[in-house]
Amino acid sequence: MGTNSQSATIMETEDDVPDPAQFIDDTAACIVSVKGLKENWQKWSDEHRKYQKHNPFSHDTRSSVAVPQRGQDDYGRPLQGSVTEQRGKDAHTHISREVEELCEVIRNIGETGDKDGGGSGSNEKVVTVKFRKLFEHYVTISNKLVGILLRARKQRLVDFEGEMLWQGKDDHAVITLLHLD
Repeated sequence: MGTNSQSATIMETEDDVPDPAQFIDDTAACIVSVKGLKENWQKWSDEHRKYQKHNPFSHDTRSSVAVPQRGQDDYGRPLQGSVTEQRGKDAHTHISREVEELCEVIRNIGETGDKDGGGSGSNEKVVTVKFRKLFEHYVTISNKLVGILLRARKQRLVDFEGEMLWQGKDDHAVITLLHLD
């Protein structure tokens, strides 16, 4: 009886031993995948090192690239073709659409009249609206009315008195649409 159980145990262990050819194939696959990981890591490392040489905020003190100085065209601008540059362009497009929409709302709800201070012979027409009326109509469109108004004034599309408009305090402030185009 003892010999049969010993021979059965030996047979089970012989079946569990992997084939040496299979072991070599698995080892080769492991080496190839580790080699690929190493190559990918090295590629990323080289690209990052190259990027850091162009990054003015990096602690890489090697000056391989001239950093733009004040007054130069590319000073304070992201690298051309970068994701940051694309985000800036997208934001500019979005805000420009909001400014155009604001001008359209003013055109629709405002009152058309003659331009004040243009002299008695002036036939120039302007559209005006009070801040409160604009706020009540525009609040359903956007919650950034004052910021968009400031941007539109910077682009010389609208005009109003004061630095900033405050709800309640400046409800009677007149906003003038400068371009009726």
